[in-house]
Amino acid sequence: MSSSSSSSSSSIQKLCRNLIGSAVQRCRMSESLCRLSVLVKQSVESDRPMVRITISDTGIRSCLDFKQYIAYLFVYFLADGVLTVLTTGLSDEEIYQYCLNLKEHVPSRRSTRLPSRSKHGQKFSGTEITLCTYESINNLVAGFTCFLQKMLILKIPKVAVELVVDPANFSGTRCDNLFIVGEDIFFSSTESNIECLVSGFKDYVLKHGNTLDKQCQSCFSNSCVNDYDLIKTGTACDSESLRNIEEVVEAVIIMTELPESPSPSCLRASSVATRVFYFQNFLLCPISSSLLSSLASIDWKSFGLNVKSSAIDEDGHAVLEWENLPPYSHIYIAIHLHRRIQFGRNLIKRAVKTAMDDLKEKYEGTLLSSHALKIKNYAPDLAHTIAGLILSSNDVHFQAECMSFLQLPPYETFDKKVEDCIREKIITAIQMNDRNPQRSHETAPFLFEGESSVELELEEDEVEEGSDSWDL
Repeated sequence: MSSSSSSSSSSIQKLCRNLIGSAVQRCRMSESLCRLSVLVKQSVESDRPMVRITISDTGIRSCLDFKQYIAYLFVYFLADGVLTVLTTGLSDEEIYQYCLNLKEHVPSRRSTRLPSRSKHGQKFSGTEITLCTYESINNLVAGFTCFLQKMLILKIPKVAVELVVDPANFSGTRCDNLFIVGEDIFFSSTESNIECLVSGFKDYVLKHGNTLDKQCQSCFSNSCVNDYDLIKTGTACDSESLRNIEEVVEAVIIMTELPESPSPSCLRASSVATRVFYFQNFLLCPISSSLLSSLASIDWKSFGLNVKSSAIDEDGHAVLEWENLPPYSHIYIAIHLHRRIQFGRNLIKRAVKTAMDDLKEKYEGTLLSSHALKIKNYAPDLAHTIAGLILSSNDVHFQAECMSFLQLPPYETFDKKVEDCIREKIITAIQMNDRNPQRSHETAPFLFEGESSVELELEEDEVEEGSDSWDL
């Protein structure tokens, strides 16, 4: 594909994504059951096949703000240089018709109002936008499908989405293909945005990017969907106000840990790279380089992770590649910012960090910091030494007291059982101490149950400067 062809394809995809985003907003504002349709129809009446794209919705009437689309509109990729708009409100008696003619050199004359159409007393609302292009229908359909599959992550209530493809082959016959992107309409409006995002993102993960009609049975059996260990979720909702305008950022992080290697068709389920989905005002958007830097600057080592590289892919998503992700594991990140276009990257960074803390808090032993992992490596040797000291003692009363502290039978002499018990208590203490102290309200456990009653006095010069304290 030539550079000019690639540029035009990218431009028309961006234009259509923005048109779809505007349709989503109109549907949301209507607060009633709506349909959003994307019709892609090919015509071969001329030597050069032309594709007509129609984006329609049954939401409120369009505000007809064409300025936001001008940046993506270029005459060379539109067949006739015209974008046509039909729109009407529920209380309107007519359907208003406008066109944006890019061949017009005078900006004030580009938008033209055409004669209206009567609704003949019918009550309905909606908008239909049509444009024509010479782009490949296969490329367009692939792009729309991928985009709509990602938009389903938001699980917007009361909006049904469909992609209708009508390709006409060169023999003149037609093969209508109805492709439903979202068969299940989420009717509930009582769920919060963050709850919808969590639910939609889980579906996206379980269906491998919504490419499947239902969850992948190879990776996630029915019994595994609610499994505490296989799919873990961390969430955060952060906000701040600036000049009486509230800015809200929602972050959802999902970590999957499969028990075995996935099938070749499911390799994405264990990729070492994380693609970050960034939504802004209910529209999937490309991420900025400054936001990418902000994400990369998070203290990932506090979660036992190292970022090998960070970049922005051709679709505008941030991609974080991990150095030490456990085998058959994958991390998914979705961010949604709404209410305002202008935003501070620190707010998004804080939300992602909080979501990671939430995931770590809810799932014991998950995402231990690099420091905790180093200490955890010494747990077996330490447990072996302590068990040896206890069992080799000639003081029967001392042994009985230790067994009582360990909640074992008074005269337990099986070395392995005592050692395992001590090791588990050490690891539990390490995991509890590794939690975020501002989020955790639990007191870290002591190795022995009665240790909390013993006061330990340490001189300041006995503690190395800058060292971390661990209740082992």
